[in-house]
Amino acid sequence: MKYLLDTNIILIYLRDKRTKNFIEREFAPFDVSNIPIVSVVSLGEIESIALRNNWGQKRFAAVERFFEKCLITDINSEDVIRRYGEIDAYSQGKLKNKPLNNSSRNMGKNDLWIAATASIVNARLLTTDKDFTHLDTSYLDLSLVTLMR
Repeated sequence: MKYLLDTNIILIYLRDKRTKNFIEREFAPFDVSNIPIVSVVSLGEIESIALRNNWGQKRFAAVERFFEKCLITDINSEDVIRRYGEIDAYSQGKLKNKPLNNSSRNMGKNDLWIAATASIVNARLLTTDKDFTHLDTSYLDLSLVTLMR
């Protein structure tokens, strides 16, 4: 199975051993039979978090080791760009051929890129972010992870 790991899942792997262990038991994204995928958007988000929080060399090394185990996907793809527009319009209840059965949702632009990427590469999206729930089954195979604190 392919798993696209949302930015919050990456942060869990860096700081929350208990939830990380749960993810490993429940989904095993790094098992040899699975493919862990990270969007280039998450790389940018992690870089921003690292700079804002003044991460040291040890933390940066841990991030690099994590990313070495993942397939990094780009958003510079006609398919991803089209899906981004479609998911944004759908989330706003403005997609004529596919009505949203709820009130419109304002998704963050980075979340839209991550959702579009997961949809196009046909990967299950692992996240703690409930902003993706309205996309489950219509655009995504979503697995919502609860923090184990």
